Amino acid sequence: MTGFDGTTRTAETLPDKVLDRVVTIKFNASTGRNMMWDFKPELREIDVRLGEKGLAAFHAKNRSNTATAGTAIYNVTPFKAGKYFHKIQCFCFDEQALQPGQDVSMPVMFFVDPAMNDDPDMEDVKAITLSYTFYPVESKELEDALDAFYNEGNPAIQGTN
Repeated sequence: MTGFDGTTRTAETLPDKVLDRVVTIKFNASTGRNMMWDFKPELREIDVRLGEKGLAAFHAKNRSNTATAGTAIYNVTPFKAGKYFHKIQCFCFDEQALQPGQDVSMPVMFFVDPAMNDDPDMEDVKAITLSYTFYPVESKELEDALDAFYNEGNPAIQGTN
């Protein structure tokens, strides 16, 4: 699934250097109105140095009486930080299925690219917010969210993976 607005990158390994510059990573979580899950970050924020592995987890609980599957759309703000935010592992890479009443912890492993330190446009960035919204799989709500993303000429898509 693509990132919503601030498109992030994926990576298989961590960078070979860690810088002293620290960035605060804040976490937001929400669900579409038809998603019967409680969903929230386990921590509101953490500090990481550029190039350092960050690990966070999100808590989800299915409040419905039926098994449901969800897809997470994600973004980072400020949008210009998206190209420097790399996910190594994330629950958002796949659909997530929860049984009735099931409670899970869903991790995300990431880093902020040390190259951000060399970008003069990023000097003002002290914090990056990573946000997720879960929608029911194969729902009109998910389709509408994706259509809005692609049809609004999202600048974060242009020139990124």
